[in-house]
Amino acid sequence: MGLVGQAGFVVLLIAGLSRPVPLALPAVSGGQLSFEEALRDLKSTSTSTRVRAVQRLQELASAEAALPIAPLLNDPKDEVQAAAIAAEMNIFLAEPVVPRRRVGFVVEVRNSVPAETAFTEGPFALGTRPVPPEVLTALRLAARDDDPRVALEALYAFGTLAALPSGDARRELLRATGPEIAPLIGASDPAQRYAAARVIGHVFAKRPQDEPIDEPVGDALITALNDEDRAVKAAAMQALGRMRYERSVQALADLYAFYGTSESAEAALDALARIAHPSSVETFVAALSGKNSTLRLLAIEGLARSGDASRLPAIQAAVDADKNEAVALAGLYASARLANERIDRIADALTKSRLRLQARQYLLELLPGRAASVTSQLQDPDPRLRQDVVELLGVSGDSAALPLVEPLLKDREPQVARAAERAVARLRNR
Repeated sequence: MGLVGQAGFVVLLIAGLSRPVPLALPAVSGGQLSFEEALRDLKSTSTSTRVRAVQRLQELASAEAALPIAPLLNDPKDEVQAAAIAAEMNIFLAEPVVPRRRVGFVVEVRNSVPAETAFTEGPFALGTRPVPPEVLTALRLAARDDDPRVALEALYAFGTLAALPSGDARRELLRATGPEIAPLIGASDPAQRYAAARVIGHVFAKRPQDEPIDEPVGDALITALNDEDRAVKAAAMQALGRMRYERSVQALADLYAFYGTSESAEAALDALARIAHPSSVETFVAALSGKNSTLRLLAIEGLARSGDASRLPAIQAAVDADKNEAVALAGLYASARLANERIDRIADALTKSRLRLQARQYLLELLPGRAASVTSQLQDPDPRLRQDVVELLGVSGDSAALPLVEPLLKDREPQVARAAERAVARLRNR
């Protein structure tokens, strides 16, 4: 596995693992419904009428439709469920998806809203509208649907939208989610096990105010470390790292020692580096002086998160010896964490396609409290860089970023201005 674009993430995709396929929704002809008519038709006994109503509400992407659509997430008809999942996603996406073109009143081409795509993009795919708990509850129920396609779409949709709640709403969400989603890690379908591990890793990713992870949730992922499917095993490792589940440290260390320098070893060390338990420090030190550049990068991350500034000289020596861009970027990350160095050079790496994901991950961790360090990037001529930094500041939760982002509400590039609108809304409502 190469270093480029790793961003600390290790995902193994195995040929033959079934992946969620968006359900094909029927094109529906007829006059364009008003919002009120669409709401009325949600309760129709006709399947095609319910589908048509949901699709119309998807186009409108009105927040007022979220609750009326929620019961149809568990409609008896799969096509209605698929339409409802797409509509709920569209309401809360940062950039709603609408039909591309129409001929008369007939929908000829309709974009799908595959939930996994938005899930993979993380918080940057979402707008700022609060998701009603009823929608999340209905999606969790639909994730256990008898139809595997509906179940996967619902599971990924839940994983996407569950990233928005915070505070008391998040605590209640986590309490309800564990008992309902963790059992899916034991499903017979490897695609469902894979999705469940990924979703749990995203939803339960450690935040400063989170309560300790319920052991049945974390331990289900430890059990998945023995899964016969390598992709499921890798997803479980990544999830344990994101959750910083300390009960998994020994199991991950054993896997790392067993797999040596393979991709599975990289996945195990990535998880250990995210947890950064004191017992892993010597493992990181050993990998730092090894021949594998990916393991060296992960060791640098683990030592950086361990908080021991005395490791900086060894980290710098490893960076100097490696001469690899990604390893050098990890060195900048370590200096920022252990010596409070500026993070602007990490932000500059956002312009390099091979380093962008890695830089984004580092900045997600480092930006809170350091918003002023990226002022020059907010004024850069490159609109992609401005947008990246604005989006990162928006999810940083740092109120000091607000006066830095507000001027970009008038940015000459529409995409940057829209990103600034979302960032300002998030920062004002933190």
